[in-house]
Amino acid sequence: MKKIAILGANSQLGQTLKVLSKNEEHEFIFLSRKDLDITDKKALSEIFHQLGVHYCINCAAYTDVEGAEKNAKEAFSINAEGVKNISETCQAYNIKLIHISTDYVFDGKQDIPYLSTDAANPINEYGKSKLKGELYIQDQLKHYYIIRTSWLYSLFGKNFLKSIIKKINNDAVLNITTEEVGTPTSCVDLSKFILHLINDDSMPYGIYNFSANGSTTWFGFAQEIVKCFNPKKLDKVTPIGKFETFAKRPRFSVLNLHKTESHYKKIPNWQKSVMAMVENYKIRIS
Repeated sequence: MKKIAILGANSQLGQTLKVLSKNEEHEFIFLSRKDLDITDKKALSEIFHQLGVHYCINCAAYTDVEGAEKNAKEAFSINAEGVKNISETCQAYNIKLIHISTDYVFDGKQDIPYLSTDAANPINEYGKSKLKGELYIQDQLKHYYIIRTSWLYSLFGKNFLKSIIKKINNDAVLNITTEEVGTPTSCVDLSKFILHLINDDSMPYGIYNFSANGSTTWFGFAQEIVKCFNPKKLDKVTPIGKFETFAKRPRFSVLNLHKTESHYKKIPNWQKSVMAMVENYKIRIS
C-alpha cells in the first residue's frame, strides 16, 4: 500500500481527489494550508519525514490570475518558492512528485494545440510564477510528473461552472467572451488520471498535458453549462468579443493530448464531462 500526501486539500482538485480516493486501497493524507504552509520548508520537511510518504500530489497554488498581477510577490512565493521547497523535500526523502501546472505557461500565439515540449512563454504573473515552479522541479527531481491542465471546474470552491449556474438561477443576462479558445477540464477527469499515475506506476516521468478532448470559447463553455442545467434560459447567454481583464490571457491555449493518450485512453470530450458535472450538481442541490 502506498502512502500519498495531497497538498492543497481544500482546493477544488484536492476536494475532488478526497471523494474519489475513498475507493482506492492506498493511504491518502490530505493537508490544507492550515495543516502545512509550503512556503515553510522546515515544517514541510518535518511532516514529510514523519509521514513517510511515497507520493506527493501538489494541488497547492496561488490561482487568482487577476490578483497575481497586483500581488506577484505572493504568487511567486507559493507557486515558485513553495514548489522549490516541495521539490527539495521530495528529493531528500525519495518521494515521487505529481505537480499540477497550467496552460497559462504558454503565450497563446499559435493556432495548433500546444505540445508539452513547446517553448513556454507566459504573458502574465500567474503563468510566470507557475513556470518558475516547473523549472525548480525539473532542476531538483528525476521522479516527477508535471501535469499542465486548463479551465478547471468541479462541485467545489469557486469556478466558472458554478458561477454560471448561480447567475442563471438568478435570471441574470450573461455576456461571455468569445476571444479566448481553450478546453474546460473536469476535476473528476483530472483526478482519475492522477490516480492512474499512482496505480499504473509505469508511465515515464516528465511533463504531460491533461484536459478534456476538444476545445471551445468561454462563451461556448457557458452555453453548454446552461444547455445542460436549464436549456430554457439559453437566450440569457450572449457573446461578446473582448472582456477587459487586468491580466493578459493567452488567446489560444488548447493542449495537445497525444503524449498523454498514448498511455491513458480514458479522456472524454469536454461536453460529456460538463454534462456529467451538471447532473451531479443537480443531484447535490435537489
